[in-house]
Amino acid sequence: MVTTDKQVRKLMAEYTKHGEVGLAALRSGMHRNTAGKYLKEGKLPSSMKEPRDWRTRPDPFAEDWPEIVARLELAPELEAKALFEDLMERKPERGYQEGQLRTLQRRVKQWRAQQGPPKEVFFAQEHRPGEAMQTDFTWATKLGITIAGEPFEHLLCHCVLPYSNWEWATVCLSESLLALRRGVQSATFRLGRSPEYHQTDHSTAATHTVGGQWEFNAEYEALMRHLGMKPRTIQVGAKEQNGDVEALNGALKRRLEQHLLLRGSRDFASREAYEQWLWKILERVNRRREQRLSEELERMTALRVERLAEFTVERVRVTPWCTMRVAHNTYSVPSRLIREWVEVRVFEDRLEVYYGGQRQLEVERLRGRGGRRIQYRHVIWTLVKKPGAFARYRYRDELFPTPVFRRAYDRLQETRAERRADLEYVRILHLAASTMESEVETALELLLSEPQVPTYERVRSLLERSKPKVPAVEAPTVDLTVYDRLLGEEVA
Repeated sequence: MVTTDKQVRKLMAEYTKHGEVGLAALRSGMHRNTAGKYLKEGKLPSSMKEPRDWRTRPDPFAEDWPEIVARLELAPELEAKALFEDLMERKPERGYQEGQLRTLQRRVKQWRAQQGPPKEVFFAQEHRPGEAMQTDFTWATKLGITIAGEPFEHLLCHCVLPYSNWEWATVCLSESLLALRRGVQSATFRLGRSPEYHQTDHSTAATHTVGGQWEFNAEYEALMRHLGMKPRTIQVGAKEQNGDVEALNGALKRRLEQHLLLRGSRDFASREAYEQWLWKILERVNRRREQRLSEELERMTALRVERLAEFTVERVRVTPWCTMRVAHNTYSVPSRLIREWVEVRVFEDRLEVYYGGQRQLEVERLRGRGGRRIQYRHVIWTLVKKPGAFARYRYRDELFPTPVFRRAYDRLQETRAERRADLEYVRILHLAASTMESEVETALELLLSEPQVPTYERVRSLLERSKPKVPAVEAPTVDLTVYDRLLGEEVA
């Protein structure tokens, strides 16, 4: 075991207290003889080491080293592992072994430091208080967060003031402009002030290319004007220019991981509950930065504007198929809105459908393009009258609310003709829409487990059996003379 400088310092401090070598050695964690040697010398282990200029064993790469150097000079980015594998393949007579790779890696590392090409120099910058806010998106799915038991894939829109390291974050589902708008507004309105600049990387939420040149998106520029900040970006591929927020991305996720371990659970009742938990942690951390933050706030501009709506508005017409297309995805709506123009408020995570100023529907927003979300309750009332349409319905796969309904339909197809199976399933779906889906699902599970064919009549009979009977209760006759006797004759 190697004796460290820390141990010897402890040894000397203990020996000074009581002058007993054995006790001092025990408390400093070393053998008595070793302790005696260091007490006699009066030096630390690091100062007693003498540099050597000889090798303790032959260099296995001595013959091939000139060739290795020549290849490194031509292609300095070559890695030692690739060079070693090439040597093993071309020169099997050398008898190179896997255990010698580390030796070559040390030799190559030493060559790079002594004779290799110059490396890029990073220049430490002094941040000015109140000058800028850096924003970046970072994936947080590895935290293993679940919402009501379901895995939650998400990002954090992370805002940082480089001078004080004050930070704020919001939960989002994509690197969209709506997510950026919500994140930046949440941070600036939390501060009540805005810095001179807002700095991002070249995300599509903030920038786009025109003729090979990067330009800011019009909506992003409008957001910056509203908040009183000037937009600026880093150079393409130069993440170090956003170094503060990049470094705090990792620190924030490590901190959240520790708090999740302390919490004992990674499940939250809702996205809002998760975000509130996140904000409490950030509030606690930001309290330690109040002194430098106060310097920043003095140099920032006070916000004198209202918060912008964190959604965009689209006006779309509902098709005869009871659907609307919003942001390249298809959604169903109540059939009473067919051929009507509706106002759709597009949030980062949901859509809200309005007609005549009244909200008609709220639905989770789909990600990407070409997706569809069809709610069977919107179409079943017409489909039960036209069950023949089910076989070739474009969105038929969306009419299976759970895997149990799909299994029931498969069983019907195995035991009934195609048209009869479609009719039975459509009637079961209509029953789920007019009663309770969970009760119909339970009835289907019972029939599938027996096994029985889950026909409409059998499902309905199970539901009727499960309905609780309301007992007949006779209203008692109330004798009011009891109160007269209780109060007395005079009061009565």
